Amino acid sequence: MYTLYYMPGAASFVVHWLLIDIGASYRLVCVDGERGEHKSPEYLRLNPNGMVPLLLVDGRPVYEAAALGLLLAERHPEHALAPVLGDPRREMYLQWMLHLANTVQPAFRNWFYPTEPAGEGAQEVVQSMARSRLEAAFQRLNDHLLVQGPYICGTDTPTVVDFHAAMLARWSRHLPTSALHWPAIASLVERMTARRSFAAVCQAEDLSGWP
Repeated sequence: MYTLYYMPGAASFVVHWLLIDIGASYRLVCVDGERGEHKSPEYLRLNPNGMVPLLLVDGRPVYEAAALGLLLAERHPEHALAPVLGDPRREMYLQWMLHLANTVQPAFRNWFYPTEPAGEGAQEVVQSMARSRLEAAFQRLNDHLLVQGPYICGTDTPTVVDFHAAMLARWSRHLPTSALHWPAIASLVERMTARRSFAAVCQAEDLSGWP
């Protein structure tokens, strides 16, 4: 049994989506960001970063969306959400997973919260740099998919990386240029959002309007 602490549409989305896709038994706890519940002493004792997602795994708190995706793939190998040890595609899997988490997600954060890195006076500069980095990342992913597709790791079925990339593509919907502008990414997103689990997670989190 898992317990997922989440905010609708936040980085917890991909963990929630994976839990549904693999048919795991789990309980949901919605964290009210507007009321600052993620900064409460009770929550910080579980996740000192004060962010979502937080997943209780057999009662133990684990956080960071990418780490949780990797963990769920390992705990549920029957769903083939990761190339197995010894498969050369595992190198690509780990590389892209960390790229999405360490390069693409921070650029999104800078776009959404431009005052964090440089204060009130630099919002336009921060967002301009974030947009440039995101569009370069979308182009890189698109080029990669044209060669390795239909899925990011060159597999016939999706891995955790594809779920994570689809979530980030959703985040881009209000950018000046959405990730769906790149045809290979749009095709990947179409395949991922056609999964029954995508409709289920959107319904559970009361999200609509995309794709």
